[in-house]
Amino acid sequence: MLKQKVTSCRILILLQRGVQQAREGKKQLIHAETMATARTQIPTSVMGVAKQNGQARSAALQLGSQPATVLSSSQKGSSIPDTSGGIRFGDDWKKSLQLPQKDMRVKTSDVTATKGNEFEDYCLKRELLMGIFEMGWEKPSPIQEESIPIALSGRDILARAKNGTGKSGAYLIPLLERIDLKKDHIQAIVMVPTRELALQMSQICINMSRHMGGVKVMATTGGTNLKDDILRLDETVHVVIATPGRLLDLMKKGVAKADKVHMMVMDEADKLLSQDFVTLIEEIIGFLDKNRQILLYSATFPTTVQKFMSKHLKKPYEINLMDELTLKGITQYYAYVTERQKVHCLNTLFSRLQINQSIIFCNSTQRVELLAKKITQLGYSCFYIHAKMMQEYRNRVFHDFRNGLCRNLVCTDLFTRGIDIQAVNVVINFDFPKNAETYLHRIGRSGRYGHLGLAINLITSDDRFNLKAIEDQLVTDIKPIPGRGREGGCTKCILIDSPLEKRWMVPGILHIFC
Repeated sequence: MLKQKVTSCRILILLQRGVQQAREGKKQLIHAETMATARTQIPTSVMGVAKQNGQARSAALQLGSQPATVLSSSQKGSSIPDTSGGIRFGDDWKKSLQLPQKDMRVKTSDVTATKGNEFEDYCLKRELLMGIFEMGWEKPSPIQEESIPIALSGRDILARAKNGTGKSGAYLIPLLERIDLKKDHIQAIVMVPTRELALQMSQICINMSRHMGGVKVMATTGGTNLKDDILRLDETVHVVIATPGRLLDLMKKGVAKADKVHMMVMDEADKLLSQDFVTLIEEIIGFLDKNRQILLYSATFPTTVQKFMSKHLKKPYEINLMDELTLKGITQYYAYVTERQKVHCLNTLFSRLQINQSIIFCNSTQRVELLAKKITQLGYSCFYIHAKMMQEYRNRVFHDFRNGLCRNLVCTDLFTRGIDIQAVNVVINFDFPKNAETYLHRIGRSGRYGHLGLAINLITSDDRFNLKAIEDQLVTDIKPIPGRGREGGCTKCILIDSPLEKRWMVPGILHIFC
């Protein structure tokens, strides 16, 4: 009996051990499943720590400041509420983004020579990040890397960067990040020199802030109904994007109250501080709070900008990304023609070039309309735009061309400032500009954001001196357009004697672009 009891006790102990081991095994299995689920649901990158070519960058946030969270089955497919405005572990909010088609075109070092930062590194609101990514902006460009953190700190900025390298995002991102939706007054002003640029900037701002839950953006320019602007300002407006004349008019009427504005941006600052606008800008600044932040952005900075900076900016942070003035992706050519040959030459270019969209510049409004009529008679779709047109027609032309309804646009220098149309890959100077600044802004309409572009200049004998001067000022090389002879062989170029230099000119317009 005693042996049977001992045996029974041993069996009972073994059974208890077996049950305990089974329980421990089940716990380990549950733990393993939980960890596997967490690995699939939690991104491998931590905010502020990401890898570039296998190397971890310095963290913008300390590890542990955002504890990891494992999603339960009821939380799968939804994002965790974020009270801090940053990105948290286990958050799959990017899956719901409506991203545009990925741009597979080649990009130049104007936008790719970055430090490897990500937009998430700047601790931006998630709703703003959603808008940025849905704009198709994957990583900050060099000017954005330099500008965004400084602008977020509240410091004044004087930034010089090439056309088409992301200056708009460099100031709109920190501007929107600092908007307080609890306040119903104007908090930021963006000044631009042209009406078309104001409309473009307001649309970008609206698209970028679409997930932010109520950022009110208003564009106001001359040529529109003043009563409509007064009624609009009677409601809540957080951001005003305007041309100087209309904004000053609204300020003087007491409608646009700017005493609580904490940020003013001047895009194309060199133009805004020219004789046409500088008096208006000085008056506008008089309406602002003394502790406002001022951001200046432009591709060129004449002495007028330096005078303004010393007077109104407080220890500004200076950014200069202009190792060279022209965009790396733009190839520049000239064709030597007579005035009577220009239209024929243009027809040849249209038939030989692969044009997505082109912008053709003339030096006067009369020539714009005449050339547009000629191009239409040649059988090519063509719009035209200039400053003497009614504003509603200008808006319609700008909108339709931007949306790709027409391939060619003839215009004056009205269209040289900041206009960003990604599909434009060819710029033609039907009339050669008189100065280097105008030339730089004209050709900058192609090759936007690091893409490849082509600039072709139709040069008459009277333009040779300007061509040489612009090459010297911009330290760039404008090459003769490629050509071939009637028999298919290389044409012997004509040597032009000039007091400045001897320059090779292409003699025939019928043989350009082999």
